[in-house]
Amino acid sequence: MSYTYEFPHPAVTVDIVVFTIENDDLKVLFIQRDQDPQEGEWALPGGFVDIDESLGHAAKRELKEETGASASFLEQLYTFGRPDRDPRERIITVAYFALIPSDQLSIAAGDDARDAKLYSTNELPALAFDHENILRIAMHRVKERLSDSVYAFQMLPKAFTMYELRRVYELFLGEVLDKRNFRKKIIALDQIEETGEKRESVRHRPARLYRVKSVNRVASPP
Repeated sequence: MSYTYEFPHPAVTVDIVVFTIENDDLKVLFIQRDQDPQEGEWALPGGFVDIDESLGHAAKRELKEETGASASFLEQLYTFGRPDRDPRERIITVAYFALIPSDQLSIAAGDDARDAKLYSTNELPALAFDHENILRIAMHRVKERLSDSVYAFQMLPKAFTMYELRRVYELFLGEVLDKRNFRKKIIALDQIEETGEKRESVRHRPARLYRVKSVNRVASPP
């Protein structure tokens, strides 16, 4: 199907901010661009939306093609449309953020990505386009969303310790939380239960494992 318009019109892309926690550190997934513009620089995974697909489908497709990662949790973040944000043409991008447990994240660069890897939010590389701004807004959005513990659960394996859950909050908020108060608040929500098992640790005594009582995963928008 062909389209003809009297006036110039912008192209549309999607960009995806993938958060995970690895080795007790909050990390973000980036790809190294293998094409101009800004070849060799690091960027968020993403690409152009096909004429016959939804935005959500495009985000999942581009993430899979460029990094090998799949996201069951994907939420629309914001639309970025500054006229000079991309040197190729007038491009509007719809950004998404994904929360993926590290044990469910398999990374393999593909498509037009030279490489794909995780970077600590404390040691970020220089980013192409306006992706630093997109990441900053994504961080702020997740901080706001953490008032709903469902979001924190997305970052965890099916069985997790209270420490691991607390660390999700601490890493995004950038502050140390009181252990006892945090535990009381989480238990009061009545959203998790003990599995009856414990995780062995070399340095500490075995820690109780928990799971979410009812999985209310946040649905991805179309």
